[in-house]
Amino acid sequence: MVPPSEESAHNSLQHIIIVWTALLGVLIGALAVSVMILNATVFSASGFVRSYVAALERHDLAEALSTPGVLGTANASRELLTPAALGDIEDVSIVSDVDLGGGVHDVTYSATVRTADLGATTATGTFQVQQEESRFGVFSSWSFLRSPMSVLRITPLNNASFSVNGVALVAPGGPSVGAAYQVLAPGFFTVSHESDYLTADPVGTAVSSPGSVVPVTVDIRASEFFVSEIQKQVNSFLDACTTQQVLFPTGCPFGQELSNRVESVPKWSMSTYPDITIEPGNDLGTWVVPETQAAAHLVVDVRSLFDGTLSTFDEDVPFGLSWVMTIRGDTVDVRQQ
Repeated sequence: MVPPSEESAHNSLQHIIIVWTALLGVLIGALAVSVMILNATVFSASGFVRSYVAALERHDLAEALSTPGVLGTANASRELLTPAALGDIEDVSIVSDVDLGGGVHDVTYSATVRTADLGATTATGTFQVQQEESRFGVFSSWSFLRSPMSVLRITPLNNASFSVNGVALVAPGGPSVGAAYQVLAPGFFTVSHESDYLTADPVGTAVSSPGSVVPVTVDIRASEFFVSEIQKQVNSFLDACTTQQVLFPTGCPFGQELSNRVESVPKWSMSTYPDITIEPGNDLGTWVVPETQAAAHLVVDVRSLFDGTLSTFDEDVPFGLSWVMTIRGDTVDVRQQ
């Protein structure tokens, strides 16, 4: 017969074992449920994509580039792989997560992307991700099957310099030659040019599909300031020509041949100044004032060689002019054609 004290101690021990077993079972169950929840959310295929896009949203380029499956593109510059070149991303949502079998998922996202120049637009795309070995044998891990690295192929017409989201670049091939730049999807990129002499309307493009090549052409043209300055130079040049008291002012685009004898000093004045426009030249990097009509006015007394009578030539003399210009830094080299 077991003494009462020993029986009581035995029962207490059994009770403690049962309680701890139950608590352990609850803990294991809670951990299992937590793992299931985390694998269905944070460590899911959609969670993987959301984490990558969130890195872009924070402009955390280092984290985005270190995401498994993010691989560079050959023969494309890395100059736009900087936080400054990333457009703003917000309102990220996962539209769908489709299990294709074999650990492969198609995850479709939607996001608002914006730049300061052109505002916001909606980007949607689909990433294909592959399940990898579990972390610690418990948590799911993923990688991109197709790298989200894409390419902007930018062609800056008429000048080699341009900017993308404010980042200044120079096309290595020169004006009007396309150049490839690596970018991450999703992103919104504004390509533009603004300088004293040249300008371009900003061109915005959304890059939403992984591995895509997106062509962008920016049309760089003469700025209003450039046209205004050349107009002033042309007018000043023509005014200087009118000070020469000869029928054919040296180095000037106008002159007048007379069959009779000149009896007074020729006096020139401008009747109509040319209305200047500037266009890209045939040679890359040059700009031209195309053939433009104008008129100078000549007053001079002439004597007829036929009958000796004296008369005054008082007429407008029409002429055309064309200039070629090359921009060199802050200066413009000009030559008359």
